[in-house]
Amino acid sequence: MEIARQRYIQKLIDRKENGLVKVITGIRRCGKSYLLFHLYKNELLNIGIPSGHIIELALDDISNIEYRNAIKLYNYVKTQIVDDGTYYVFLDEIQLLESNFADLVNGLLHIENLDIYVTGSNSKFLSSDILTEFRGRGDEVRVFPFSFSEFVTAYDDVHTAWKDYYTYGGLPLVLTRKSDELKAEYLISLFQNIYINDIKERNNIRTDDELDILVDILASATGSLTNPVKLSNSFKSMSQKTLSDKTVKLYLDYLTDAFLIEKASRFDVKGKKYISSPSKYYFEDVGLRNARLNFRQQEENHIMENIIYTELRSRGYRVDVGVVETYETDITGTSKRKQLEIDFIANKGSNKYYIQSAFEMASPEKAGQEKKSLNKLNDSFRKFIIIKDDIKTSIDDNGLITMGIYDFLLNEKSLEI
Repeated sequence: MEIARQRYIQKLIDRKENGLVKVITGIRRCGKSYLLFHLYKNELLNIGIPSGHIIELALDDISNIEYRNAIKLYNYVKTQIVDDGTYYVFLDEIQLLESNFADLVNGLLHIENLDIYVTGSNSKFLSSDILTEFRGRGDEVRVFPFSFSEFVTAYDDVHTAWKDYYTYGGLPLVLTRKSDELKAEYLISLFQNIYINDIKERNNIRTDDELDILVDILASATGSLTNPVKLSNSFKSMSQKTLSDKTVKLYLDYLTDAFLIEKASRFDVKGKKYISSPSKYYFEDVGLRNARLNFRQQEENHIMENIIYTELRSRGYRVDVGVVETYETDITGTSKRKQLEIDFIANKGSNKYYIQSAFEMASPEKAGQEKKSLNKLNDSFRKFIIIKDDIKTSIDDNGLITMGIYDFLLNEKSLEI
């Protein structure tokens, strides 16, 4: 079955004919090419764009190998323009050009009736490259693996879908694997043979195991507060080898550039400032995280927190980890400063939401613990506690909203209630 990726179709429609090159990025195998060459192309055809006005070239196709020469590709595009109407140019795997791909695209931008869209592989076509190469003329559309609301459409039962999703993640080809064994084998192979090898090749990493060990440490501690020094210490403890915190920082940057992980910085809500260290790291896809650990550490609570983070990011929110400083008096009457954590602060434009991932609140004591940091806030922004139970959304006397994970994930506008 075909899964409509309406979230990204809309982003492309919103950017249509805006005078910039639309650069579609995201982790490899997340469906960027299919989005552009099939879903978005069909959208254009459905709104009346003539098929002859869509110029598409997949540069990894052997039949198009001659167009890896920038001049030949440029001339080919020009030969397809036969009138003054707008032409839509789709270029896939543009990093395969023999010369600088930005030079070609910037040249095409000088042709007034072209609307240009490009994709590329992560090993040579990263978010950091885009910012540098296109010098303000690129408009990035970040694509994530399937959200749960997309993933669940392939299932008859939401609970079965959730179990598969938090185990195997949302990479599209996972849905084509018919057994748990085949899904696991696919993800394990993909992680090592594509993602890790890409990073090593791009960044000339010659050592065999340093990056692998660091990824294992990150996967084991998903959503935990850490920093390069702590990770360096964990590396030494795990491997009996030394990896400096500077090298750890470098490797973290490589993993982030390849869209494998994302860093969530801590933000002091009352002090209105960022705290430089420690931070949290989340995986772009929980299936890849689980595969890295051979599906041994299946802590549903931590995985759910990771899923909430990536869902917020895929909805276009900037996401930080919240810190609320407060003072509490101990049994001796001494007042002590204490930092309370809010799992996520989600920002988009002028909208802000505070979100706690609680998994369960089986007792009044547990509920009080989860609500404590949110109750210390004195602003008017909405505050949510998301739990695993399939419950009806409710609001308490302090305005805190408790919502089940399915209600949150299956409704694009769930935070806007």
